[in-house]
Amino acid sequence: MFTLPDLPYPTNALEPFIDTQTMEIHHGKHHAAYAKNLNDALPDKTEVDLEQILRTTDNPKVRNNGGGHYNHSLFWQIMCPATKSGQPEGKLIELLNSTFSDLPTFKEKFGSIALGRFGSGWAWLTVKGGQLTLEDTPNQDLPSGTPILGLDVWEHAYYLKYQNRRADYIAAWWNVVNWPEVSRRLASN
Repeated sequence: MFTLPDLPYPTNALEPFIDTQTMEIHHGKHHAAYAKNLNDALPDKTEVDLEQILRTTDNPKVRNNGGGHYNHSLFWQIMCPATKSGQPEGKLIELLNSTFSDLPTFKEKFGSIALGRFGSGWAWLTVKGGQLTLEDTPNQDLPSGTPILGLDVWEHAYYLKYQNRRADYIAAWWNVVNWPEVSRRLASN
C-alpha cells in the first residue's frame, strides 16, 4: 500500500552539503524500511490517509514507521540542489518577517530548535491556526501543526559527513532548502 517515493533529484544532487552515500542509505535503506515495516504493521490494508492513521493510532509500530514514511516523504520534497534553492518570496517571506523579524532570525531560531532536539527527531516550521510556528518532535512523531518545512536530525541524516557536528549539518542544510516548495506548501494551507 505505501511505497518508497522516488527522489525528485539524483542522490548526488545535494553535494557538497549532503553527501551521496548518506542520501543512498537514508533514502534507499532507512526510508525503504519505514515503508515496508508500515505496510507489515497495518491491520487494515484499505485505509490510505496516513496522516489520519498517525494522529489516531495507538500502535507504536504503525506510529514509528508511518511517521518515518510520512516525515521523510516530505523531507525529500523540501530539499533540492543548491542551484535551485532560491530564497523565500511572497507570502512566505512576509510571514517569516512578521513572525520572526527577518530571515536570519528565523534561521537562527529554527536552528536552535533543531540543535536542541535531544536525541533523534525533527525540527519543523508549521502552519497552525493561520500562523507560522516552530516545533520539534521526538523520533518520527508528527508536529501538531501542518508541516511546511522539516529537518531530520536523526544521526542517520548526517553522521557520515558531519559525525557529531549537528550544528554544521544544520548550517549546510540551508543551502539545499527548496524554498519554492515551502511556499507552495504554505499556499495550500
